[in-house]
Amino acid sequence: MTPHGDLPAPQHGLVLTHFLTVRDVTVSRRFYADVFGGEVVLDENPAMVKVANTWIIMNPGGGPTPDKPGVTLEPPQSGERVSSFLNVRVADIATFYAHATGKGAEFLTEPIDRGSELRCYLRDPDGYLIEVGQSTGLLVGILAEAPAESGKAL
Repeated sequence: MTPHGDLPAPQHGLVLTHFLTVRDVTVSRRFYADVFGGEVVLDENPAMVKVANTWIIMNPGGGPTPDKPGVTLEPPQSGERVSSFLNVRVADIATFYAHATGKGAEFLTEPIDRGSELRCYLRDPDGYLIEVGQSTGLLVGILAEAPAESGKAL
């Protein structure tokens, strides 16, 4: 792709994007374009896929640089513990789930009704966790039940 007006470069204020350190740029770029219907804005260095109203930016990992001394970027080593995840809200989770599974996405479970929302999770090719949810009860003030151990709704 050639750089054009779809780059995340605001005229005013700011734009929030999400950067992922990936093992294989081509595989990850294809995943976000196919599963989420994204538009490839740049193929690499870094790869950028515009998805709805945001951009997923992908590049291989690497060691410290002058602007991030002491920091090494690497893809997730294990999928069992995560400290953050991408949260995608959809208008119709059944339609999205059918589309994504048709494109080869593998979900941890089918969508589950949590009272406030319908939600499910999948992983991208590098193991990043992605929540896909559709607000339902939340739209009328119904919050998710709090996990017993924390007392907080998630």
